[in-house]
Amino acid sequence: MEIEIATIGGYEEVGRQMTAVRAGDDVVIFDMGLNLSQVLIHDNVETERMHSLDLIDIGAIPDDRVMSKLDGEVKAIVPTHGHLDHIGALSKLAHRYDAPITATPYTIELVREQMSSEEKFGTNNELVAMEAGETTRIGDQCELEFVNVTHSIIDAINPVLHTPEGAVVYGLDKRIDHDPVLGDPFDMDRFREIAREGNGVLCYIEDCTNAGRKGRTPSESVARRHLQDVMYSMEDYDGGIVATTFSSHIARVTSLVEFAADIGRQPVLLGRSMEKYSGTAERLDFVSFPGDLGMFGHRRSVDRTFKRIMNEGKENYLPIVTGHQGEPRAMLTRMGRGTTPYELDPGDKVIFSARIIPEPTNEGQRYQSERLLGMQGARIYDDVHVSGHLSDEGLYEMLTTLQPQHVIPAHQDLQHVANYVDLAESEGYELDRDVHVSRNGNVIQLTE
Repeated sequence: MEIEIATIGGYEEVGRQMTAVRAGDDVVIFDMGLNLSQVLIHDNVETERMHSLDLIDIGAIPDDRVMSKLDGEVKAIVPTHGHLDHIGALSKLAHRYDAPITATPYTIELVREQMSSEEKFGTNNELVAMEAGETTRIGDQCELEFVNVTHSIIDAINPVLHTPEGAVVYGLDKRIDHDPVLGDPFDMDRFREIAREGNGVLCYIEDCTNAGRKGRTPSESVARRHLQDVMYSMEDYDGGIVATTFSSHIARVTSLVEFAADIGRQPVLLGRSMEKYSGTAERLDFVSFPGDLGMFGHRRSVDRTFKRIMNEGKENYLPIVTGHQGEPRAMLTRMGRGTTPYELDPGDKVIFSARIIPEPTNEGQRYQSERLLGMQGARIYDDVHVSGHLSDEGLYEMLTTLQPQHVIPAHQDLQHVANYVDLAESEGYELDRDVHVSRNGNVIQLTE
């Protein structure tokens, strides 16, 4: 059976992920993501109103025209989790394919919400929820399996396409966490089994975000203890404390909410994405927040909440806000510019329970945000966080566990992919023989 891999997006950057695997006459697409940085550098861009071709031209979504090179029928579109760099282009591209969108329940709900806000295209793809550990048939000879992984968002999976030639493991966006704060531990046992089954692993597509970072990525439980230590140290502070993290990081948001109560403050979630991700997680029973927890996304509601906090005393509240990357319209950025009713005073604490996504636009925006906050006298607590991606020892563990015949590094620019190539070569792999460094728009033929 012929097996081809189309590296459509996310092979020269962190963002706009999209990969297609052809096994005989059947094609499965993994992810359709957005590169938010390419949107932010353009003023007043509203993606929901834009045509897909315009978004392709500015590098915001994958250029899927390479799909015409694959001689097969798309049988499924499979987003691996709910981050925008993996689902953000679905509303622009999925309607081109007569195939269901299959994902875990939380991811499906986020996709459903995204589709509902689309103003340019009508998307009628069937939405199919499938749990980690389940499988479904793809054509007559292949099977799609979801393997549970741990990441900085709940309900994440690595999909595996089982073919007669061996398994294709799409390994983006995970860390090996045996003690997660929410959800089940990383299913390393299943990966070990896949490596021993049938013809083993034909191809492994690996997330290289942290390639070159020594050691092992810590568990989310480590971040929770770090956050607890930071927040408990502020228990006697009688001024303002503000926290920011990834809106989609429900485990971290849960910890912030809990520790706020421990130090005598009322937590409140502020920002559209904060309301969306946490509200969806609560509605699907992935998490149970206190009954009096406020979630406000609309700007007027947010500003009314800020006024209430100022009137009742900043010392009584912990605003948990958007803006950890310095996004121009996010809540924390507005607070730094002094354009909200919340007034920062010298000595007030700002907790960044997040790390900068390694991309120049984010780094510049975050630098500006911290400078603005500092000019108002805020004290910055940075990097109260653990990454959601594998570092070198995790990358090594996955490579030696799966022992794939072929490896394709992804989810980084080509300069940083070199770190992963070095690691693979140290294990006997060879560049251009069984390690395939690719660009967006290429097709790699693995078998004939």
